[in-house]
Amino acid sequence: MMINEVLQEKLKLLPTKSGVYLMKNKQKQIIYVGKAINLKNRVRQYFQSSRNHSAKTIAMVSHIEDFETIVTDNELEALILECNLIKKHHPKYNIMLRDDKTYPYLKITLNEKYPRIVTTRRLIKDGSRYFGPYTSSTAMKETLNLLRKLFPLRTCKHLADRPCLEYHIKRCLAPCANYIDEDTYKEMVDGVCLFLEGKSEVVEQNLAKKMQMAAQNLDFEKAARLRDQLLAVRKIMEKQKILLDDGDIDAIGIARANYGICIEIFFIRNGKMLGRNQFLLNDEDDDEKNLITAFLKQYYNDAVDIPKEILIPEEIAEIELLQEWLWTEKKKKTKILLPKRGVKKDILTMAKENAEKYLLEQEQKLKDMKARSLGAVYDLQKYLNLPKPPMRMECFDISHIQGSETVASMVVFQDGKPDKNSYRRFKINSTEGKPDDFMSMREVTTRRYVGIDKNDLPDLIIIDGGKGQLSSALEIIRGAGHYSVPVVGLAKQFEYIFTEQSSEPVILPRQSDALYLVQSIRDEAHRFAITYHRKLRTKRNKISILDNISGIGAKRRKSLFDHFETIQNIKNASVDELMAVPGISEQIAKSIYNFFRTHELVSSKLK
Repeated sequence: MMINEVLQEKLKLLPTKSGVYLMKNKQKQIIYVGKAINLKNRVRQYFQSSRNHSAKTIAMVSHIEDFETIVTDNELEALILECNLIKKHHPKYNIMLRDDKTYPYLKITLNEKYPRIVTTRRLIKDGSRYFGPYTSSTAMKETLNLLRKLFPLRTCKHLADRPCLEYHIKRCLAPCANYIDEDTYKEMVDGVCLFLEGKSEVVEQNLAKKMQMAAQNLDFEKAARLRDQLLAVRKIMEKQKILLDDGDIDAIGIARANYGICIEIFFIRNGKMLGRNQFLLNDEDDDEKNLITAFLKQYYNDAVDIPKEILIPEEIAEIELLQEWLWTEKKKKTKILLPKRGVKKDILTMAKENAEKYLLEQEQKLKDMKARSLGAVYDLQKYLNLPKPPMRMECFDISHIQGSETVASMVVFQDGKPDKNSYRRFKINSTEGKPDDFMSMREVTTRRYVGIDKNDLPDLIIIDGGKGQLSSALEIIRGAGHYSVPVVGLAKQFEYIFTEQSSEPVILPRQSDALYLVQSIRDEAHRFAITYHRKLRTKRNKISILDNISGIGAKRRKSLFDHFETIQNIKNASVDELMAVPGISEQIAKSIYNFFRTHELVSSKLK
């Protein structure tokens, strides 16, 4: 195995202590992060040809041009550092969750006088309590809606002076107007926390006790509200599956299929099945032991609800270290167990079966989507009488407001699906200040198709518009010598398709996949165009009065606002005060001072 001189020298100087190593490629990007009890032995193993390395490891080593080591006092510190570095750098060759996104949490703002329950994707140490993560946003929103019905906590960001609509439709108890005291409100917040912890029996008992007390005190309105909450909680409890007599457990099942690798977690709290999450992993070559170890590090590094037991389907090497890590980082004495028989083994089997079922469903869904996409392409070929299936389609749309900030978009669909890497956007120069969609279409088609090779043409060009826009596009495309590529216009009303050969439109069947495909590409072109138009319009509206002063650019404008905070303070500043700002010379300070004096003079004469 050939290694460069830099690596050879570094390998000689490796320490024998525990720590973390970071492998880097030619671009100095971190491609792998690992930990070791003995850095010298572990890192050298990667470059020993006698070792029986996996295909993934061989591929990784071939890209290593440099590495870095960080020494730690013990293996636990190395594990903590490894988890944090993987989370920060997302190295290519580490086992990662495939979608690599930040999962949402439910957050209870306990740092506020009257806490709220909100959704967030960021964990901040601000005194709030977090529950999650949720892999399904839909499931999380359903939980949130349910909680808001059960416990009418406030939803407003700032307390108003009087009750809002939420109070009048009985979704809030108006703490802003002191219609509910702090202690009663706090009891509701405690109920939310208990419910999310899975302690629904405690919630039920508390609600029943409070309802009886309210009835005895002849507070029948409060008793009725508590009764409704109690009935809703009991209804939910009936749906929860009882798996064990007691216990807080996470059960992990793992499955492989052509679609990929799925890990499924069952969340069991107080013996009841509260829910489950599925995670897809990006590495199909590693064995299950390595996959489970990597997943435990990634998932529980961010998790806020740590159970007393974690059930795993395979024996892993770092059980004691991971248990110590959970205690150090999360202050939870958690046992990682491999059950061999009994109810817990059955739960693991069920988790594995559900992971297999999820993979099969996703695989079938992918096949159905692919079949539908390609089927729509072939249907469109048939309806429009095209010479070949339009595997690559380009669609154009124009966006402006009375000719202001006119832009065009080009979106591309490949095999019936969006190819976002091929999207393009155009700032139209020929019609600035006057609305002219026909001229705009001529400019964008000129910039796209004039001078390109026929091999770079799509199978179908779609113009968002009727006969006028289609004629403008055809004038340029045919004038550029491209006679074979089909060009059609899609009318905004009724989705009528106008072709070059006929004055009568083609009307696609209302429920056809071909119509759905055409609508999708048209809507995507419209979305892409209007997003760019709004961006330009917002940028234009943000232009400061300072931009009208010679010598003032973005950096000096920022320095002025950092120093004076408001435009009024800048107006009132003397030349000496302006010169005190970094980057403002005497000449520029005088220009700013004179500009505002002239501006005031002109404004006073106009009044």
